[in-house]
Parts: sequence; C-alpha cells; structure tokens
Amino acid sequence: MLGAMADLALAPVTRQVSGRAAPAAAPSGPERGQPLAATVAELSVLDASGRQVPFGALFRERRVIVVFVRHFLCYICKEYVEDLAKIPKSFLQEANVTLIVIGQSSYHHIEPFCKLTGYSHEIYVDPEREIYKKLGMKRGEEIAPSGKSPHIKSNVLSGSIQSLWRAVTGPLFDFQGDPAQQGGTLILGPG
Repeated sequence: MLGAMADLALAPVTRQVSGRAAPAAAPSGPERGQPLAATVAELSVLDASGRQVPFGALFRERRVIVVFVRHFLCYICKEYVEDLAKIPKSFLQEANVTLIVIGQSSYHHIEPFCKLTGYSHEIYVDPEREIYKKLGMKRGEEIAPSGKSPHIKSNVLSGSIQSLWRAVTGPLFDFQGDPAQQGGTLILGPG
C-alpha cells in the first residue's frame, strides 16, 4: 500500500486541474522525461536587479520546481506564493531541490512582491512572456469553480478588490503583467 502511494506521489500532473466535468486537454508544453527545447532554455529571465539570466542556467546543474505565476497582482497567485514562502529552505536543501517563482511583470515588482508575500526563495520575471509562450501556457480569463484549494483564502470579490487596491496604491501603477496570462509549474533539472 505504501509503495503504491509513493508511485502516485511521483506521477506528474499533466492536465489542468479544474472543477469542470470534462477533462482538460493535455498540455502542449514539455512532458515528463522530455528535454526542454534549447530555444526555451536560451531565453532570459530577469532577477530583482534587472540582470538577465538564461532560463536554462536555472536548472542545468540542479533540480528545480519552477512556478510560473499569472501576474503579481493576482490574489490567487499572491496567496499561493505566501504558502510557498512558508516552505523552510532546509526542507528544500534536504530534498536537493530549489524553488523558483517566475512572474511576467517588470523586475521592479519583484522586491515589493517578496515583501508582501514573505517569499525569500529565488524569483525572476519574464516581462515579455517569451517563456510562457514557448511553453504553451494559455491566455484567457475563465471564471469557473475549480474546487476548494487550501492555498486560496479570499473569495473572488474580496481578492479582486485587494488586487485593484494594490494596483492603484503601488509605487508603479500598472497591472504587473498580462491579467489573462495563465501560469503553470514545471519540475526541471538533471536526472
């Protein structure tokens, strides 16, 4: 029984999780065991100082969990990253894995987002969404119940109001990315 549970824990999630009755289509991005296209690995992300870092350099020599968030004003993403921030670095080091969040805004928003969420692991941005596009991450706003997540604490109304308030009261008034861009999570790195 324990062995079967371990096998299930290792099985990758290869579809969008949603509350819809019909199963979602298989993702168009990389699947387990397939190498990430060199054209994706060569694209750059920006760190909090605006320095370019090749995306492939993030995982070429280490195992990483890369969480692509929708945008930094997304209340669901904020609450999810707040939970990611609670993962102790020692736990990740013991598992020999690095946690990375990638957003799609200007690098100027990294530091305020980290302060807001308490996130202290690695974080980068892909302001032009080039990696999002190459990986086939979808665009489109869909309001559909996706089941109760322990990471989402706000309802749609209060979360949206909080996001709008952060947009208009922030030092850089913008939407901090394309609001219709969807995110995703990849596990990358050597064997």
